Amino acid sequence: QVQLVESGGGLVQAGGSLRLSCAASGIIFRIYTMGWYRQAPGKQRELVASITSGGSTNYADSVKGRFTISRDNAKNTVYLQMNSLNPEDTAVYYCNAVRVHNYWGQGTQVTVSS
Repeated sequence: QVQLVESGGGLVQAGGSLRLSCAASGIIFRIYTMGWYRQAPGKQRELVASITSGGSTNYADSVKGRFTISRDNAKNTVYLQMNSLNPEDTAVYYCNAVRVHNYWGQGTQVTVSS
């Protein structure tokens, strides 16, 4: 059974930082492309950042220079370091694992107050 379990969300003031973690089980983690998506109320889910099995990264323009995605294959975990947060970053953040199949976590709420 595949599980992606996010943690690290919460309430933070504008300008602050949070680090999200996603622990994966039930998949061969190292061969999957891992990603973070977010969905704000009334908006579509959007890609925030992704990292391939080879370590190549991709970021949404809105987070470039502020967010960093990384992975630890030994721990089957992907991280999202979020700095200089602003209220527009408020959303539910979802972990994603994709190769042939596509898996999602349950999401973690990030709220940035002004």
